[in-house]
Amino acid sequence: MQRFMRLNMADECVAVERRAWWISSWLPSWCPSSMSQLKDAEEKILLPVKSKFTRQFVPISNGNVLSTLAFSGKAEGAESTPLVLLHGFGGGVGLWVLNLDALSQQRPLYAFDLLGFGQSSRPHFSSDAPEAELQFVESIEQWRSAVGLESMVLLGHNLGGYLAAAYALKYPARVKHLLFVEPWGFPQRPDPGDQDRPVPIWIKALGAMLSPFNPLAGLRVAGPLGPTLVQTVRPDFQKKYVSVFADHTVTDYIYHLNVQTPSGETAFKNMTIPYGWAKRPMVQRIGLVREDIPMTVIYGSRSSIDGYSGNVIKELRPNSHVEIIAIRGAGHYVFADQPEEFNQKVLQVCQALG
Repeated sequence: MQRFMRLNMADECVAVERRAWWISSWLPSWCPSSMSQLKDAEEKILLPVKSKFTRQFVPISNGNVLSTLAFSGKAEGAESTPLVLLHGFGGGVGLWVLNLDALSQQRPLYAFDLLGFGQSSRPHFSSDAPEAELQFVESIEQWRSAVGLESMVLLGHNLGGYLAAAYALKYPARVKHLLFVEPWGFPQRPDPGDQDRPVPIWIKALGAMLSPFNPLAGLRVAGPLGPTLVQTVRPDFQKKYVSVFADHTVTDYIYHLNVQTPSGETAFKNMTIPYGWAKRPMVQRIGLVREDIPMTVIYGSRSSIDGYSGNVIKELRPNSHVEIIAIRGAGHYVFADQPEEFNQKVLQVCQALG
């Protein structure tokens, strides 16, 4: 009887996953978007970049590619360890537009769309959290090998910070320094009794109802109203980039990034538990990263993300260099909220490497 119940539950889970995938697969056709439009939106958002760069589709395993921006840097810094930027959930290389010129002056700089995001390939990811994480990590390593980098400074924002740490756990010899910018997935989910305010029952019910679906499914459900929805829900993005755009360039780019066939988005969902916590909190493993790899944690002073993780990392790595930097006036998107100070801090960290 118990065996029958387990099999029945497993069948139900598979059925729910198939239904969610089927719904997700046809939703993009309902949206006024395509990969060609995403390409155009990315080209437009990168127009303010003055430094010369190349756009490459770097081949990795299984016929997949990672869309990459490569900056050679100035001649005198050509031998410096390259800086590699990993964007966050729902992001892409274009969101670094306020940082690319400054960060590419002293050393080679690379920014690529994570597997399953942006213009990179969007393969099927495992529904198993450790396996999905490994797929991300292996894609980064295959990218490094294909580009021909001996080692790198890894800077990751949000999900990119989590993946940078996961990569350093498996390939420590390839990492010279880790920079975590408002990283996702580090703290453990607090016990219900430890929370200052319990989660309301209606939120729990809503979370249970929406759990089979991807985080950004609502944007695809909106169909032709999607672009307006992004502009309405996230008007702050237009303000962050007002120094270079006076129109909807940024929100249009964000829209086209996130209404294509979900892939990395699905992987992220499978790596989380309700309310956005990581199934495998990085704080449980960060102490295992090789001691000689220095770390820098950058937070925005106005961010709602838990900034205490930086202090925990410092406690867990008493014999390692761990620096915590708070940037005043910045929220979660530190690099866009206060780009000049962010760029300066990152350059200072890199200069210390020589």
